[in-house]
Amino acid sequence: QPEQWREIMNKKMRFPPELISAIQEGKAELLSGLLKTGDGIIRQLDESEDRQWREALNLSIRLGNEDAMDALLQGVKFDFRQIHEALLVAVDTNQPRVVKRLLDRLDQEKGNKMDVRSFSQAIFDHSIDNSQFAPGVTPLTLACQKDLYEIVTMLTQKGHSIPWPHKVSCACLECRNGRQYDLLKFSLSRINTYRGIASRAYLSVTSDDAMLSAFSLSRELTKLSQKEPEFKQPQYLSLEQLCQEFAVELLGMCRNQCEVTTILNSCGDETEDALNEQAFEDGIPNLSRLRLAVKYNQKQFVAHPICQQVLSSIWCGSLSGWRGSRMAWKMFVSVGIFFTMPFLCLIYWIAPKSKQVGKIIKIPVIKFLLHSASYLWFLITLLGESITMEMYRETFASRQQNLLHSSFHMVWVVFFWYECKEVWIEGLRSYFLDWWNCLDVMVLSMYLASFALRVLILLKGYFLCSEMNGIEECAYFTETRDDWHQEDPQLIAEVLFAVTSMLSFTRLAYILPAEEALGTMQISIGKMIDDMMFMFILMIIGTAFLCGINNIYVPYVITPQLGFNETFRFLFWTMFGVVSQEYVDMPQFVVAEFVGRVLYGIYTLVIVIVLLNMLIAMITNSFQKIEQDDADVEWKFARSKLYLSYFREGLTMPVPFNIIPSPKAIFYIIPYRQQVIRALVQRYIESACREFEEAKRKIGNRITELNKTVSRMHSDMKVVHQLLISNGYSSNAFMKDGSSILGKYIIGAKNNFRG
Repeated sequence: QPEQWREIMNKKMRFPPELISAIQEGKAELLSGLLKTGDGIIRQLDESEDRQWREALNLSIRLGNEDAMDALLQGVKFDFRQIHEALLVAVDTNQPRVVKRLLDRLDQEKGNKMDVRSFSQAIFDHSIDNSQFAPGVTPLTLACQKDLYEIVTMLTQKGHSIPWPHKVSCACLECRNGRQYDLLKFSLSRINTYRGIASRAYLSVTSDDAMLSAFSLSRELTKLSQKEPEFKQPQYLSLEQLCQEFAVELLGMCRNQCEVTTILNSCGDETEDALNEQAFEDGIPNLSRLRLAVKYNQKQFVAHPICQQVLSSIWCGSLSGWRGSRMAWKMFVSVGIFFTMPFLCLIYWIAPKSKQVGKIIKIPVIKFLLHSASYLWFLITLLGESITMEMYRETFASRQQNLLHSSFHMVWVVFFWYECKEVWIEGLRSYFLDWWNCLDVMVLSMYLASFALRVLILLKGYFLCSEMNGIEECAYFTETRDDWHQEDPQLIAEVLFAVTSMLSFTRLAYILPAEEALGTMQISIGKMIDDMMFMFILMIIGTAFLCGINNIYVPYVITPQLGFNETFRFLFWTMFGVVSQEYVDMPQFVVAEFVGRVLYGIYTLVIVIVLLNMLIAMITNSFQKIEQDDADVEWKFARSKLYLSYFREGLTMPVPFNIIPSPKAIFYIIPYRQQVIRALVQRYIESACREFEEAKRKIGNRITELNKTVSRMHSDMKVVHQLLISNGYSSNAFMKDGSSILGKYIIGAKNNFRG
């Protein structure tokens, strides 16, 4: 009966209580008996017992009992979600044979799309809530996290892949629904997906260039750690570290110099084209992959001995004995270059291609010493001007100072031309990504502003005093400094010059990474400066006490020494133990004095004893951490950036000699101009030839069409002639009518040809 058959088909299979024990004890016969229904029909499972059936199948896989697994798969109708979880268990226990059989079963069920779907779709699946696997974990991501290469290869060959997560700020419908439904599941799915993508197995099996993929993924994970700080330390940064280690391990697989050269000098086409815009000197490889690693902040990769060996060999160039020489010899050569720098630059200006001087000066280490010597001469000039100002204090304090004597340092401010060349070579965006370049621009701008103000006040005073009707205005430019306005340009110029002179000496820190001890110390100081953000807390607390103490003492005229500025000065120097507490004494007003002393005592306790000592402890901890953990890596990374900056083509002449056009530049400009003209002529000829060939082709097509039209006309005229003769027309009438017909054909052909 149909009703009985429908009842049999809709009947659900109940979970037998003895099934788990039968699987654990490996009783195959008992297991088969428990799964038989008597009518030979594989029935659906009861949804209320879904978890029990899943655990039974998962248990058989964990125990490695393939017979029990086969019996369950044959006797029970599992859906693709249950098979999918079983596949996760098989991957978790590293059983490739079981994985293959379950994949075949998924193919039969046509449910293999479960694995290649977007990660956020698993958020809406309630069946994973009681699973041991986190949301977003698929068989492929799990195999990648465990670095099971055989299973990863098997899954990828079946078409499985890991979909790339959307951006954090993505506002698509899928991401919005995922966040609204369950924010925690959404975030865990993203993290588990990145765990699979960042694994060694996935990068190795699925990437054409696993090293470049590791670079890009490491950079993205660093950005994600900043955008999602709640998952920064245990998740994203650990995955970023994993990518860096994988790239370093791949580099360590190189066995000869040929492999190293191939790896470091090549990267992706688009990336390589962008990096090749910054050309290196002749004979120096482009090191595109190494430069990309520096750009992506891959410190462990750059600090690898292989990369450091390549950089050091290029840095010394043909001076092979430089690396192994003693420090005394290096200092002797450096001092010699310092004193002979003008003569070396003159020789290079005259003969840039000479083997004795020209090619030696182009060696990166010599170029570095020349530029360092130039900057040291600039600093010596600043010191000389400071000493001169002290010796001739009265002259410099008035308007009578000589502009040349106080602005001789402007000779080195043609360093601005050097910076312009750097912007041209690197590009504006890459240039300002380096904080040292930002410091250079700021210092040079302040020098130029100071010099411009000095020139302005000099010219204004000259023109006003030279006019007969400008006596009153001229008097201001002859008065002493005490009568000047506070916004006087000369005062502003002197302040700018003082600040800029101080900043100029900090630029010396750029060359410190060339030596290990100084470079490590500079990096440690830089890291400790990051702890100075703690000063923001000091500023907040100090401002709070400043307002409180000032509001207590201001209403009392008896203490005029404690105004707002005086209170600030008093509290500031209290941090260093300079000011006495007599400033807060006010015996006539007991309540105000008591509250003021209490606030002052709390301020001393909080600021001096607690916060300042905490700041010292933080700085000490940062220094010890750098020295113990990654001082060597940080120093090598900083030194590599210094090396690469001197590998670039051009910028050989140091400041101020780079402002003078060299004969080399003229010789380069003339052939280059001729080369450009030849290229333009060649392009014009090729364009003219193409236009001629195109016109010729069009004319040929028209002539062919005309020939075809005339041929059709000729055949049609023959047919008409025969018809007319057969109908009894005379030849004269035919000629008359035929000429009119021929005229129509010719007009039509002419119109067709013109069109």
